Amino acid sequence: MEQRKLFKGKRTRTPGGEIIVRLSGVRKRYDSDTLALDGVDLEVRAGEFFSLLGPSGCGKTTLLRILAGFEEPDAGRVEIAGNDMQGVPPYRRPVNLVFQNYALFPHMNVFDNIAFGLRMKRLAGDEIRARVGWALELVDIQGLERRRPHELSGGQRQRVALARALVNEPEVLLLDEPLGALDYKLRKQLQVELMNLQEELGLTFVYVTHDQEEALVMSDRIAVMRGGGIEQLGLPEALYERPASRFVAQFLGTSNLIPARSTGKREVETPLGRLRVGEDLVPGKDLTLSIRPEKLRLSRQESAAPNRVRARVDDIIYTGAENQYLLDASGFELVAYTLNSDIQEPGYEEFDYDEEVVVHLPEENLVVIHE
Repeated sequence: MEQRKLFKGKRTRTPGGEIIVRLSGVRKRYDSDTLALDGVDLEVRAGEFFSLLGPSGCGKTTLLRILAGFEEPDAGRVEIAGNDMQGVPPYRRPVNLVFQNYALFPHMNVFDNIAFGLRMKRLAGDEIRARVGWALELVDIQGLERRRPHELSGGQRQRVALARALVNEPEVLLLDEPLGALDYKLRKQLQVELMNLQEELGLTFVYVTHDQEEALVMSDRIAVMRGGGIEQLGLPEALYERPASRFVAQFLGTSNLIPARSTGKREVETPLGRLRVGEDLVPGKDLTLSIRPEKLRLSRQESAAPNRVRARVDDIIYTGAENQYLLDASGFELVAYTLNSDIQEPGYEEFDYDEEVVVHLPEENLVVIHE
């Protein structure tokens, strides 16, 4: 076993390498009313932290269970490491699954839980002890070997489940919302630890979550799922900054969605008046504009420049790091976020309830959604 090394540095988010997981036309129906997966095509690259993101019932967990071998698709092909997985049982696949509820054996201590898979492979005792010791150090739970699951905290149980999966040295690690049961602060801590661990080991992670922020923070790429299919797939920054549909714009963070009709090459008519956008349009088309709340600029100064509208501050929500302004622009609601910077900083402005403000919607931040 290699000695553990600490990872330092920013994730590149540009995974290359060969395709290690490939799904082609995968379909799964549970009954006449439930189509869980509707012809999914997907490729995951070796060494990638890949997340499946979506609301409950979108098919993400079904897809993960098909990769693990706990479900069989009704149609389509699943390949892992270049091999067709049709009829291959879970214990013969080069994957391990970390369950949401950890699925630890309550009658076994930490050491035996981690060693279980190795004993099923009939490895020698010395090798089992060496591998379990490596895994304990890897997830930082040395000294807990003799404890049983009920004697552990939620974070410690999560680490044991992770060690049990990693000790088998899978080519792909599947994780089904493994942080969902933890409190907010511990979840944030373990997000960073999982990222660093994945980077350190160079393993391929396929990670299921419904938490948008979690997916944005941890992933090299994200597939946003909806109704058994993939709505949009790409780098976190690309999905957030350039959503391809109203669903992605609303589900991945918060967005102001503005109905529009193109009137000129780069102009649209909206409930806020005429706005300029950053791309050429065909006149006479119905569109939707999306702009993130933090992209809006608020000011007290009037301006004749494009994309400025008047609004009234309808409500203010203080969240600590930022103020969220709910704005009424002639009957159309907008949301704007501003950081709570030092009040002494030049240009700092804070607005009051019921105050009239000028809202700037920069054209480079107005995303045109063609639906």
